[in-house]
Amino acid sequence: MTHGRVPLLAKKLKIALLQVAPGTSVSANLTKVEEYATNAKNIYPDVDLLMLPEFFNSPYDVAKFREYAEPIPNGKTTKFLSLLARSLSVIIVGGSIPELDGEKVYNTSVTFNVKGELIGKHRKVHLFDLDSPKGAFRESDSLFPGDKATNIALPSFGQIGLAICYDIKFPELAAIAARKHNAFAMFYPGSFNATSGQLLGRSRAIDNQIFTVLCSPARNPDSGLYPAYGHSLVVDPFGKIIAEAGEGEQTVFCELDPEVIHMARESIPVSLQRRFDVYDDISVNAKINED
Repeated sequence: MTHGRVPLLAKKLKIALLQVAPGTSVSANLTKVEEYATNAKNIYPDVDLLMLPEFFNSPYDVAKFREYAEPIPNGKTTKFLSLLARSLSVIIVGGSIPELDGEKVYNTSVTFNVKGELIGKHRKVHLFDLDSPKGAFRESDSLFPGDKATNIALPSFGQIGLAICYDIKFPELAAIAARKHNAFAMFYPGSFNATSGQLLGRSRAIDNQIFTVLCSPARNPDSGLYPAYGHSLVVDPFGKIIAEAGEGEQTVFCELDPEVIHMARESIPVSLQRRFDVYDDISVNAKINED
């Protein structure tokens, strides 16, 4: 990994996390996103990037993923996000939606530049299968997993890694983004629970001395076996939480400062002290999504 004054993040990046609670109507969900996005732009006119939660356009329900699935890039939600990015002149990390590709359904995140052009797409690699005393929740019953790590070039800023929810449990994706592409941040839309979001967000930031950005749906205790906790957050390369939402619907603003990455790497030069003569560098042969 490059060390020192190399500008992983070319300039400060101003972001807004839109922590909304999706309902059963796609149209109503998109209308809410538009309202929150427009309001964020009005409050914070120089915001560079908006981020949405996992499954922001549909219920988080294994039995309904196929019902709500849309093609990318020609589906209703993808076209909506493209137009929204262009109209507000912001980058949008589009949370995730159920994607229909032939007969398969994926949990997929799409990213758009300020012109509304699709610049990145990630299919969730690790599906969340849970067997608990309350019952079973198995994403693999209706979803197919992605098979590549995803890196995205944000024009004028630098490289980011993108992954979805349960992907954060697996440190390899963040390590690939940081080592192979000099990413300054990992972005994770997800329905995180009360402990894993904060703990794992801090862990991935400290592991790689990068920012981690987590955007969750607002909490809905009546949403079934696995309700989201809310608490969307941003963690700096020292592992410090620098912005965090509560449980309800709200927008969180934060600024990512490139100097903080430099300070973290100067204080503890982890990137110079890895022992690839003892263990393999997993980033070398990683499968990267170039869609």
